[in-house]
Amino acid sequence: MEDDCRPLLSSGQSGESSRGSRDSLLDFKAKRPFHVEPRNIVDDEPQERVSAEAAILSSRVHYYSKLTGSSDRLLSPPDHVIPQPEEIYIYSPLGTAIKVQGSDHSSKNPSIITIFAIWNTMMGTSILSMPWGIKQAGFTLGILIIIFTGLLMLYCCYIILKSPKAIPNVDSSSWEFPDVCRFYFGKFGQWSSLFFSMVSLIGAMVIYWVLMSNFLFNIGQFVYNYAHSVNMSDIVFGTNDSNKVICPHPIADPGGNADPGGNATIDTLYLGDSGNATSDVNSFEPFWSQTDTIPFYLIILLLPLLCFRSASFFARFTFLGTISVVYLIVLVTIKASQLGFHLEFHWFNAAQFYVPEFRLIFPQLTGVLTLAFFMHNCIITLMKNNKEQKNNVRDLSVAYLLVGLTYMYVGVLIFAAFPTPPLYKSCIEPNFLDNFPSNDVMVFVARALLLFQMITVYPLLGYMVRVQMMGQIFGNHYPSFFHILVLNIIIVGAGVLMAKFYPNIGSIIRFSGATCGLALVFVFPALVHMISLRRQGVLRWPSALFHSFLIVLGTANLLAQFFM
Repeated sequence: MEDDCRPLLSSGQSGESSRGSRDSLLDFKAKRPFHVEPRNIVDDEPQERVSAEAAILSSRVHYYSKLTGSSDRLLSPPDHVIPQPEEIYIYSPLGTAIKVQGSDHSSKNPSIITIFAIWNTMMGTSILSMPWGIKQAGFTLGILIIIFTGLLMLYCCYIILKSPKAIPNVDSSSWEFPDVCRFYFGKFGQWSSLFFSMVSLIGAMVIYWVLMSNFLFNIGQFVYNYAHSVNMSDIVFGTNDSNKVICPHPIADPGGNADPGGNATIDTLYLGDSGNATSDVNSFEPFWSQTDTIPFYLIILLLPLLCFRSASFFARFTFLGTISVVYLIVLVTIKASQLGFHLEFHWFNAAQFYVPEFRLIFPQLTGVLTLAFFMHNCIITLMKNNKEQKNNVRDLSVAYLLVGLTYMYVGVLIFAAFPTPPLYKSCIEPNFLDNFPSNDVMVFVARALLLFQMITVYPLLGYMVRVQMMGQIFGNHYPSFFHILVLNIIIVGAGVLMAKFYPNIGSIIRFSGATCGLALVFVFPALVHMISLRRQGVLRWPSALFHSFLIVLGTANLLAQFFM
């Protein structure tokens, strides 16, 4: 495999070429030629085949790319080898190839499409943890942190968006941020960006496994109880009215008092018509446990899906993410209108049922938000498709505003509507859907939508891990079935272990967010910006101080997670 990628000729001389627009074709390990397998072509007609002429052009590009290394431009492909724009296919991380339609603006997206594409990309599982994050930071401080963190993440994203254009005398039009890191930091930048990208992707897959175990467990409970006419008012601390809210894991209240076991709001098990419902439930429980059995059941379904050679089939279901988020917003609105607002402001001291407005464990929210606002590794790709490039900064800002408002809307409404008293605000779960019983029909629909969405997205995440990791190590995103199987077993094993022994998505999100955010959000963008300004001779101490502060902030955000 390494022999295939080694240049046939090498030169100690360095030379510059005026054909900078074709440099990316020569970087064989980092970029793939335009030709892909015929079955992966996606165009106006599904399953369109690659023409013989395109295959010949691809072979020629392969030949020239082997004549010279990526740092030597003396043997650049001649003009007649480079295909016309309409004959080029761009390789997609999702396992497909998109035909280039030319440089006209008709193939670009208007600003409104770009804005909602960014919004849809950023909306993920973090939205389920927003009420919990606000509870951890305090209501007032939580709102301020969402605003502050959103602005910081937007600025760092802006730095990344501008970073390729700040490199002089180099055609960086096709570069992504890892290419920029490699330009400034060499192999260290390339491999470290790969590592932290893996942290974010594998962290997301672990979170998905925990959530899928949760959703599948509650869906199974709902179906079983309905089929056996069992009316289960879960034996947990909760409200007694028709809009039931529960506290699955009662703990000491913020004032230090134990949860009153004799409180009148604690529900008891009510059995329906079937007199042997108790024995039915007890016999069902060992086979349907959220931590002991469900995580292993998922292996049967998801491990084979991860081994698919192409993930293009699953990419067709990405629209489910938008549907799920919109349904969650509707669900939150309806629940808040039914429950009403329950707020009291206690600024620094905890009350019996309420948490203070400012809490010292607020870094837990900053860790969650680092992942919630994270899209820095794909922002350049998304903005390239914007029709009006001059509006990139404006559209990016509007997209971040919409994302921040969505997070704040869900977090604030669930926190404010949480029925206190009789429940404690400290009862808000890292997944706020867990604060509603399994027999809630609206919540059942939300869980079903999210489960199906995650089943389709999970193989896509695994495919991205495979492409990036195997491509860097072996130069081939599918070296063999054995390699892929071992990688997938490791990823699935991490998800199973976490779902069994530590199914706390809030903590998983904050640790993975703070870890990947340290490099890809704070350290690398700040260093790239300062180095770029210094080479231009325009770096001033206020800018150096501020961007150094960003690095310190990202480091402190990660370290603080271990002390919360």
